[in-house]
Amino acid sequence: MGLTKQYLRYAASAVFGVIGSQKANIAFVTLRGGEKGRYVAVGACEHVFIWDIRKAEKVLILEGKKHEVTYLCPSPDGVHIAVGYEDGGVRIFNLLNGESNISFSGHKSAVSVIRYDALGARLVTGSRDTDVIVWDIINECGLYRLKGHKDAITQILFLESKNLLITSSKDSFVKWWDLDTQHCFKTMVGHRTEVWGMVLLNQESRLLTGSADSELRAWDIQYIEEGKEVGEPQEKKVRTLLENEEEDEEGLDEEPEERILSCKKAGSVLREARDRVVSLVTDAKAKVLACHGLDATLEVFTVLSEKEVQKKMDRKLKKAKKKAKSQEGEEDGPEPVVERKLSDEIQKLANIKASSKIRSMDCLLVPNGEIKLALLLQNNTVETYALKTTEKNPTGTKTSRLTLGGHRTDVRTLAFSSDNIAILSASGETVKVWNRSTLQVIRTMGCEYALCSLFVPGDRQIILGTKLYVNIFDFDLCVLMQRGIVTGGADKTVKFWDFELIKDQDSGKSKRLTVKHTRTLQLDEDVLCVRYSPDQRLLAVSLLDCTVKIFYTDTLKVNHKHSIYALIGTGSADRNVKIWGLDFGDCHRSMFAHDDSVMFLQFVPKTHLFFTAGKDRKIKQWDADKFEHIQTLEGHHREVWCLAISPNGDHIVSSSHDKSLRLWERTREPIILEEEKEMEREAEFEESLAKGDEPVVPGETKGEAEPAGKKTIETVKAAERIMEAVELYREESEKLEEHSAACKAAGKELPPPKMNPILVAFGNISPSRYVLEVIKKVRSSELEVSLLVLPFPYVSDLLKLFNGYVQQGLEVELVCRCLFFLLRVHFGQITSNQMLLSVIDELRTNTISKVREIRDVLGFNSAGLQFLQREIESKEDVMFFADATDRFEEKKRKRKKRERAVLTIT
Repeated sequence: MGLTKQYLRYAASAVFGVIGSQKANIAFVTLRGGEKGRYVAVGACEHVFIWDIRKAEKVLILEGKKHEVTYLCPSPDGVHIAVGYEDGGVRIFNLLNGESNISFSGHKSAVSVIRYDALGARLVTGSRDTDVIVWDIINECGLYRLKGHKDAITQILFLESKNLLITSSKDSFVKWWDLDTQHCFKTMVGHRTEVWGMVLLNQESRLLTGSADSELRAWDIQYIEEGKEVGEPQEKKVRTLLENEEEDEEGLDEEPEERILSCKKAGSVLREARDRVVSLVTDAKAKVLACHGLDATLEVFTVLSEKEVQKKMDRKLKKAKKKAKSQEGEEDGPEPVVERKLSDEIQKLANIKASSKIRSMDCLLVPNGEIKLALLLQNNTVETYALKTTEKNPTGTKTSRLTLGGHRTDVRTLAFSSDNIAILSASGETVKVWNRSTLQVIRTMGCEYALCSLFVPGDRQIILGTKLYVNIFDFDLCVLMQRGIVTGGADKTVKFWDFELIKDQDSGKSKRLTVKHTRTLQLDEDVLCVRYSPDQRLLAVSLLDCTVKIFYTDTLKVNHKHSIYALIGTGSADRNVKIWGLDFGDCHRSMFAHDDSVMFLQFVPKTHLFFTAGKDRKIKQWDADKFEHIQTLEGHHREVWCLAISPNGDHIVSSSHDKSLRLWERTREPIILEEEKEMEREAEFEESLAKGDEPVVPGETKGEAEPAGKKTIETVKAAERIMEAVELYREESEKLEEHSAACKAAGKELPPPKMNPILVAFGNISPSRYVLEVIKKVRSSELEVSLLVLPFPYVSDLLKLFNGYVQQGLEVELVCRCLFFLLRVHFGQITSNQMLLSVIDELRTNTISKVREIRDVLGFNSAGLQFLQREIESKEDVMFFADATDRFEEKKRKRKKRERAVLTIT
């Protein structure tokens, strides 16, 4: 048997060069009770970066798995942050340690908005799949799915006082949901285009919406008392119905009978921008309003309180009376009336011009009256501004700018230094040199649009090829070890340059590096790429006519003679990679490499292995001798432009349209091609399995509210584990029955049957207890969907097992949750099965008694804790929990009030 060629696996090592991804928003966060407004969270491909904007450094990375981050929402207590992903998943991270223990999966496409309730116990998510899902964070499960919108969800708001939900969508509708009944009781149709954002103002009594025009529409919310319209005459209802049909109400769809609340248009606030609203945000107390469109201008408004508005109206009325009195003289005229307008309540503060187009923003109002604004720009930059509301004409002041850790435009060329330590990346405006081990920027220099680059031997200079020039950047002076470089361009020439050290005119003594043009090779087509052979005897030139010509370096003649065995690889927009032999110039093999254009190809030094990068977001490794695909490196979320391989072949760096640079590292793990192909087939099968038809609850019709869960490969595997556990329970039960029958027939006690190895591994537990352990290991958010796909014969066994668990007091809460769900789903089959009637009757009795016992224990413990709290507070004169914070804040306010009064008197 011949020797098998061994390949080593390349694995993802790090993501750098991205400050903030364009798909996600930016949000202020608080770390370990630190200063508010100091830290911001941004999406960075599949990760979340927490930046300290004061120090301009990354302080925490919340690591994702595979899919790109699309939305961020910090919790009300500031301890957690909810992260939505492109595949519809949601994960909740702890900002203290960066870990994620809670995850939800219910949407079929990217999460577009996330919102916490005031207590932080519920989470509502909206998606591009048009669904809204309410999640229970404490129980880690989905409550229900709200369906009704016809396009992507753009914003979600809680009305905490009434347990209501407001959702807006690109279908131009705003829907109001009663969460108690899970029903949409009102739909606003007052918008002609997509509703991109909305906020609540004036203590949830006003709704402000932003659409695809320059108008911010304001709607007054009035709650209707229960029973207010009871006993209304029938003819009045008919008259009201006819009036509502005739009235246009400016596009607002008024129902003939209002339920819960009424919402009428109160006016509009005009923005200076003419394009659509991208972000519409308020601070926590809704005193400041900020919005922006597709340009670089941020508009900031202040929302006056009722007292401030009343003072303003009093001043206006006083001024009107004075004016009327001066005009009419001594005659007594009618009392002047001042009309209250929306502009009296929402006033423009300032416009802030960012350095580039704004992608997302967040605002924070600090106690001293200063507004802190964080902007995520479309050129991979984060900027923060401060605005003082106490000033008469406030202006935004830029406080920080995060730019060092990334390029403003896509990186088009990469290179490794000869010692494998430094990485060069160049884009349309800058060239940066990075330390590979620390991923920190060593040098940043301005440049024109870069196309190619390399390190000069000695790694003290770099040469950069742009659209017009060849630039040399000098780190430090050194002695050269190589003759020169070769360049090719759109002028249909290949030029050869020699390195030269000349005297620096500025310093007079030191020397600097330059290049001297020595030879020119004229061609018939534009040159796309040039490459030397490892021994520099041959030069390969790629031309615009889809051909590659090989020249001798010394004579510049085309290579027609047979040379040593060598290979050359080419990639093209036809998605294929071709391997050519330099001995006869024939094509050895043409391989379908990528699902889109091949953008880059490079051989691993001193091997016949090479990597390709494509617009399909993938990097692939190939064997040019065996013409085999070795492995695929997935991670980029946009087109991959280029890559570079270190001289020792241990590292790869790649750049993409997602603004990220990714470092890949060669491990010591060998790759077996057959196993690799089998894993790819299994991944495709699992993906198709998860995308199958959604399970249907028998007897339930589709309406506005549906179950929140989604069938995934995890739920399918969890259901399989439960079925395997039930089958093991059946087998072991049969063994025990046979053993007892054998003992009875023999008239003596026989040796017990051999226990299943799985039960032994779990500590010699009983088969019924093993089933409970398997159910406990199913993630809470996936439990209902996993139980939903179980066949009914397994449900019968589970009901009998649940009865035993309840009697023993084992995991009563979990068992009751599973029991009630199975009863609801399989109600018809269970009630028609005579064999299960006795089991159901026992379950009813045992469940009620056991739940009452647990409730009594909880009530007793709660009363005991409250008693201990009162005792400790009376003894030590201290306050616990929320009362302490509230009383401290009240004392602080009173002290400041006294200090202001003293200053006024003095």
